[in-house]
Parts: sequence; C-alpha cells; structure tokens
Amino acid sequence: MSSEERTVGKPVKSAERTLQLLETMSAAGGPMPVTELHRLTGFPRSSLHQLLHTMGASGWVEFSSDGSMVAVGTQALVVGTSYLDRDAALPLAAATLERVRSESGYTTHYARRERGDVLYLSTRETSESHRTASRVGRMLPANATALGKALLAELSEVEREEEIGTGTLPALTAHTLTDPTALGRDLEAARAAGFAVEREENTLGVSCVAAVVPYRIPATDAISCSIPIDRADGAEIARVAEIIRRNAAELAAQLRTAGVR
Repeated sequence: MSSEERTVGKPVKSAERTLQLLETMSAAGGPMPVTELHRLTGFPRSSLHQLLHTMGASGWVEFSSDGSMVAVGTQALVVGTSYLDRDAALPLAAATLERVRSESGYTTHYARRERGDVLYLSTRETSESHRTASRVGRMLPANATALGKALLAELSEVEREEEIGTGTLPALTAHTLTDPTALGRDLEAARAAGFAVEREENTLGVSCVAAVVPYRIPATDAISCSIPIDRADGAEIARVAEIIRRNAAELAAQLRTAGVR
C-alpha cells in the first residue's frame, strides 16, 4: 500500500480546525471576540491567529477595525448560495411558497431534514412577519419545529432513534418537547392527521403548521406556515393545514414529473 493510499480517509487537522472555526462563528450569530473563539475552540493561540488570517485573506472571515472581533465573511455566502443554485427542487418550491403565502396570509417556509435538524431553504414572508429565527440557511432542531415533526413522523421508531437519539432533546423555548416519548406521541398524532403542529416550541408567540412534500420516501422536505399564537385556534389550524397539504401534494407531483428525486 502506498503512502498516498494510507492517508485516504485520515482527517487533516488544519481542515478540521478551519471547519470548526466557521461553525463556531456561524453559531454566534454575529461578530465575536477572538478571545471568545479561542476559549470555545481551545486551539493554540498561534494556530488560531494563523488560520483566521489565512481565512480572512480569502474572504471567509472578516475582522473588526482593531482586529479584536471576527465574523463569517462574504465568501461563506457565495459558497452557501451555490447549494441553493444547484437544487432542482427549489425553483418549483419557491413558486409553491408564493401560492401558500397568498392563500393562507402567513409567512411560509420550505425546509429539508438533515438527520436530527431541519435546514431552511426558502422563505416567503408577509408584512406581519414575526421575524423568527427560521431564515434561509438556518438549521434548527427537528423536534422543535412543525417542519421537523412532519418529517420525523415519516420515520419508523428505529429510524427516528438513529436520527435524534434517545436522550433529552434540544429546547428552543420552555414549550419545546424534549422528552423522546412525549415527542413520539406527538409524531403519532401528526402521522394520523397528515400534518404537524407546534405551539411556541420554536418561537414565543408563534404557532406553526407543516406537511411533507411526498416526492421521496421517506419524505425529506416539508412546507410550513407561521401563525400568530392568538390566531391559531382549531379552525385556523385546519384551514391552513388544508392549504399546505394540497399545495405540497401538487409540488410533489411537479417534482416527480420533472424527474427530481
């Protein structure tokens, strides 16, 4: 076996550290002190500064004027957008979101499950948007969102445990279901109803309704609407759920016809 073959699959420390820096800065949600980045990562100071300045030179990182603060740079947006550009489902999904927003009157989201999380890929906001955390590119725990619940309900219990585990689940508010057993009961109800609901489990003051886009088995994508909690009574939930389910089914048919898998 050659030395090149022996190194295949072996992690590269500098690459691992670079990715960890990007993920840590992304999670911060804005500029953060370099000293805090050092504390969170535990990287040697010299290595940390070398990596940051290398990343800064190519636009992956931006520094404050005095160099004490650091944030994700514009190159991350350029590369991240390429994911959206290559996804054949999104142009059709975007048109569907426009219809759902128009019919429902609420902000509408399209997301994809990534193991135990959901990744928001497209959003259409209304003028009354609560500006929730679910913007494009944001990853949230599946158990805390209607989108995630709709998608987790597609899985068997064994499959679900492989994705989210059996321990305490992450919480976004005091209302988030963090007990896997309680979540399982909620998912059974979602499976029976054909749509999932969450009430202030993601964002206080907001309820969400979601249904899967059934063009894959199990479904990977879903559509949701965000409803102010004071409007989210049973009748309104049912009205919005019918709109989402109908449009999601139509989108799935369009995607299958277009050969999107």
